[in-house]
Amino acid sequence: MEYIGYIASIIIGISLGLIGGGGSILTVPILVYLFKLNPENATSYSLFIVGTTAMVGAYRHYKLGNLKIKSALYFALPSVISLLFVRKMVVTKIPAVLFYIQGFEVSKDFLIMSVFALLMIAASTSMIRKTKTGSLSNTVNYSRLAIVGFLVGLLTGFLGAGGGFLIIPVLIFFADLSMKQAVGTSLLIIFINSLIGFTGDMINGVEVNYKLLFTITGIAIVGMLIGTQLSKKINGSKLEPAFGWFVLIMGCYIIAKEIFFK
Repeated sequence: MEYIGYIASIIIGISLGLIGGGGSILTVPILVYLFKLNPENATSYSLFIVGTTAMVGAYRHYKLGNLKIKSALYFALPSVISLLFVRKMVVTKIPAVLFYIQGFEVSKDFLIMSVFALLMIAASTSMIRKTKTGSLSNTVNYSRLAIVGFLVGLLTGFLGAGGGFLIIPVLIFFADLSMKQAVGTSLLIIFINSLIGFTGDMINGVEVNYKLLFTITGIAIVGMLIGTQLSKKINGSKLEPAFGWFVLIMGCYIIAKEIFFK
């Protein structure tokens, strides 16, 4: 299964390179089901893998002039605060077993994977639906941008997800960015959030298999470079519906597996 996992890791980078999101949604299921990590540790690994891969993508977009630093900072700073709060004060305090429902154990791992699956299903619907790719607002609403950044940080902290599919629409509507600018700026925000979140986990004493972590990260970066090259030839927005169906199927699979095939 590990070999399949390494192949799947390429998709993490390709997705980020093509459409600025999706890598985080795929990383935790890949780590849990193919590399057999427990969900809590998988969220820590995911923060590093997605953050490092996003850093490479953000640099490439910087060279293309697609980064809007001010909007990224207004979003990222409150997001980092809420992310660190959740990683330190919430995730580590959740008991291993929450409760039982008619003999069914609702565990911490079950909660993480279930919420993750619901996020995948919600994100997939926004990708499947046809959306506009241009800037839709007339002014930059920095206060709303900061508030939404704080809320996305809560989600990122709990799930170890970069939140690209949430960040990009926010940047389009509240930061007056085009789709290409939103993708590049989103990667910078994901990099900031994810790497700071991972650093916080290391301070909290999370154990890491660095050989595995660096191997998956390296493969994902290769995927990012491939995705960036493909993005020059393929319209990423046209790939979103197909990728959305893939994410939807994966989300439904996770729910079915967690409920019926434990």
